[in-house]
Amino acid sequence: MVDLVISGDCVVTPHSIGPADVAIAGGKVVAVAERGAFPLSANARRVDAVGKVVMPGGIDPHTHCLWPVPVPDGPAGMTQGPSVVGKAALFGGTTTIIDFTRWMHGKTVQGAIEERMAAWRDDGCPCDWALHTMVEGDLPPEIPAQIGEAIEAGHATVKIFTTDITPSRKGRMVDFGDIWEVFQVLAKKGGLGVIHAEDNDIVMHMYAKLFREGRTGFENMAEVHNTLSEDLSFRRVIRLAEHVPGTALYMLHVSAANGVQAIRAARAKNQPVYGESLHQYMLYTQEDYKRPNGQMYHTYPSLKSQADQDELWRGARDGSINCVATDELCCSLAVKTQGKRIDDTTGGNSGVEPRVAVMYSEMVGKRGFSLRQFVDAVSTNAARIMGLYPRKGCIAPGADADICILDPALKRTVRAEVMHESDYSPWEGRQVDAWPAMTILRGKIVVEGDKWLGDDRGGQWLARKVPEDIRAGAAL
Repeated sequence: MVDLVISGDCVVTPHSIGPADVAIAGGKVVAVAERGAFPLSANARRVDAVGKVVMPGGIDPHTHCLWPVPVPDGPAGMTQGPSVVGKAALFGGTTTIIDFTRWMHGKTVQGAIEERMAAWRDDGCPCDWALHTMVEGDLPPEIPAQIGEAIEAGHATVKIFTTDITPSRKGRMVDFGDIWEVFQVLAKKGGLGVIHAEDNDIVMHMYAKLFREGRTGFENMAEVHNTLSEDLSFRRVIRLAEHVPGTALYMLHVSAANGVQAIRAARAKNQPVYGESLHQYMLYTQEDYKRPNGQMYHTYPSLKSQADQDELWRGARDGSINCVATDELCCSLAVKTQGKRIDDTTGGNSGVEPRVAVMYSEMVGKRGFSLRQFVDAVSTNAARIMGLYPRKGCIAPGADADICILDPALKRTVRAEVMHESDYSPWEGRQVDAWPAMTILRGKIVVEGDKWLGDDRGGQWLARKVPEDIRAGAAL
């Protein structure tokens, strides 16, 4: 029996965009048909979505909840947990987030995953969620096999750093011999490499150089985490993957034209390489570091030039950039701006709530992207690449009924004070062309207007398996 019908004139399904009724029962989409096709039972509800965009719920494939934040000359703090970030996501039309398990020395991979999942369940997550497995440093010889077990258990993606990021975080970088071993496991077990790629020699050289020259302010960040570093590291990682047939890569937070071009060149050879950028890279540049509280706009790697930003947009058009994520790191403005130097500035951003609205406005409203391209960038492509499709990322029979109803009548100015994740927003004052009027998670209306109707602990962990077509070549 149908529980809910959404009736709209702009429904984005895998096969069409136009008028349709979406029938929902038992948390699933059970049918998509012409409007008026579903008579309602006495207890069912029809939602009139005429004049609105009915799209699959957003998927943010890159968040950091309950994550340590280095404090200059003090002990690390922690970011907000999934109880806060998950609710903000749902208010913004995002129904699934993918975060990270951090494996550290002295633990097994499985032990680290169990601890992380327990922490998430203790805090509670209102939206659905999954975890990448992050490894770091000098990998003991037993770790690759443990990664393989994690992939088989539904943790299909593995994050690797090719840099320590800052001098104080020594031990993050995985050397290329160990990366080579991990890639062989990914190829054998059907996993996906999720890569933070910067050239450590270049980055650390530039830290030392700028400290010698006394140019230590964070406004010089683009000189440290520079375009040469991204070029060298992207191409080296991609070349290594080419030598391990079956290795698929997802290049995190692409920030420079060089990164886009490296992905484009690999995809031209049908190599399974996918690109993610962040909305701050696509809409802010290194000049924004000079603004008051300019740390608000930073995450690692750095913001780059206008020319780099322009190439990110070209990559979004031609398929070199497949997903737009946030690198969500939810903290207060005081924590975000506590670091003043190139080596202690807090990365990440509080951006999960406005992401869908901002990208709709910037892609469809300002740059003429199609609705399909927008939905792919904020939802469908992440579902396909990360092993969630077709359960997530589409409105189709059998899919979870995760739906965002985006209302172009709800034009507004982004204000942190009316959102749900932090006391600041890097998008403060930005005009957007639409805002979610309703968010539905597995058939339940969790947000309607400004009202929270969801379950604070209602999110589910999602087991994932990366599809063969994603791993076999440049599928998207």
